[in-house]
Amino acid sequence: MRKIFFVLLSIGIFFLTIRIFSKSSNSIPFAYSELDFITEAKLLQQVKNVKELVADNSKYNQEIAFFIDMKVMSGKNRFFIYDIKNNVLLDQGLVAHGFGSRIKINGEQKFSNENSSLCTALGNYSIGHSYNGKFGKAYKLYGLDSSNDNSFSRSIVLHKSTDVPYEEQNDQIGYSFGCPMVNEKYYERIEKLIDDSKTAIILDIYY
Repeated sequence: MRKIFFVLLSIGIFFLTIRIFSKSSNSIPFAYSELDFITEAKLLQQVKNVKELVADNSKYNQEIAFFIDMKVMSGKNRFFIYDIKNNVLLDQGLVAHGFGSRIKINGEQKFSNENSSLCTALGNYSIGHSYNGKFGKAYKLYGLDSSNDNSFSRSIVLHKSTDVPYEEQNDQIGYSFGCPMVNEKYYERIEKLIDDSKTAIILDIYY
């Protein structure tokens, strides 16, 4: 009798665990994609760098930062929203890059800070105020490094587009004119964080 009791108890705990796991999974707002070792290691290094950048600087948000890993294929999640205070990956999604930075047949990829290059520029950006443009609500970006300090004059902004899919793909997605461009559904979550922040959020684009 005691053996039957423990068997039933084990079965009950098993199904309770499944329900808890399912409920927890459903609460995740994004299609979670496991990061490989190299991608995760690079992200953690960039997180460390951004922490140093925002430390003791009241202009910048010291809890949330955005990261884009340009080494990751554009059809896979590579726009990361990270809690730099508690070291937690909060969200991830697709992001398109500049047409000038498209990957060539030999695997080469170009990044540029020059006007009319249509390239993505690497470096840290401070996300500024929003405005209404061609793609609706967008956010001005201010380059903080020599590699991207022309971003404002180049009209490089963070914006949404119906051309960017929401789910991960096996192929490259479309291109922008140099701006980080995301899906509308993902953008809703991004803009809420930006609008709710009293200080500028850092966007770090790296390779």
